[in-house]
Amino acid sequence: MGKAGEAIELDAGGRTVRLSSPDKVYFPARGFTKADVARYYLAVAPGILRALRERPTTLERFPDGVEGESFYQKHAPKNVPDWLPTATVTFPSGRTADEICPTEAAAVLWAANLGTLTFHPWPVRRADVDRPDELRIDLDPQPGTDFADAVRAAHELRAVLDEHGLRGWPKTSGGRGLHVFVPIEPRWDFTTVRRAAIAVGRALERRMPDRVTTAWWKEERGSRIFVDFNQATRDRTMACAYSIRPKPHAPVSAPLRWAELDEVRPEDFDLATMPVRFAELGDVHADLDEQAFVLDSLLELAERDERDRGLGDLPYPPDYPKMPGEPKRVAPSRARHDEQGAGEG
Repeated sequence: MGKAGEAIELDAGGRTVRLSSPDKVYFPARGFTKADVARYYLAVAPGILRALRERPTTLERFPDGVEGESFYQKHAPKNVPDWLPTATVTFPSGRTADEICPTEAAAVLWAANLGTLTFHPWPVRRADVDRPDELRIDLDPQPGTDFADAVRAAHELRAVLDEHGLRGWPKTSGGRGLHVFVPIEPRWDFTTVRRAAIAVGRALERRMPDRVTTAWWKEERGSRIFVDFNQATRDRTMACAYSIRPKPHAPVSAPLRWAELDEVRPEDFDLATMPVRFAELGDVHADLDEQAFVLDSLLELAERDERDRGLGDLPYPPDYPKMPGEPKRVAPSRARHDEQGAGEG
């Protein structure tokens, strides 16, 4: 392969992509190089392209590997090739950015050449960047819980979705958590889709109160799986299926079938093992884009939660502008402290 500085060329779907410094070590603990990363993405190209196609995508870049500096690239680089489309997305602040929208495997390799390890696509397509076509549910283990707890929650989540006429596709986060994606018709804005995510989380919480929580404040979560409803807000993205995660052992976010959830561990899937699995099974989420569900039943549940249970909105992330109907963005312990201070005065 030659020295790290000697570029090579790779074929991606008939388009040639130049890879500079192919021998640069990206994962010292495993010895994986930049070329290994690029060849990994070639091996799983149909899968990751299915997850990224036409989606505005933020690139998480590690130009010197996982032990070097990293940054999120939201704006398309100035040298973006003319064959790689972009779309203008609007952030909660009102600022905008043109983000790349991969439509072919070469786009993934082009990004890998920039040191991209993880791809963070928006839940929208470039034809309509304000209406999500995926409801993404993040089952996030809190201290004292692990992947097995996330799996238990996911099985119950599947039952909740089924009751509302929905089907989800599970994948590992690449860490200890699980993501479940539900393809939906792009009829609702981000605020409405977030409302559906909150309704799902609360339904799951009622079924598993000792194991699942929707508490936004960490001090209230305990040793439970947190349903991170704010992953459904505008500009919040999750690592896509097949993305490499920036950890020493080079794990990847692995699409799963429901039947294998109890048999797998996150560490089963990495830069070396996923191409073998992909060659054998193909993309086990290949049919995800073939369906699109409606959120009517979940939105009716959200209305009942508010009307019958007095459960309104939940806090937005701290970088968000104050949203209509949002409760105070103050941790409960801080609120109690402030109230006591006011009472003493």
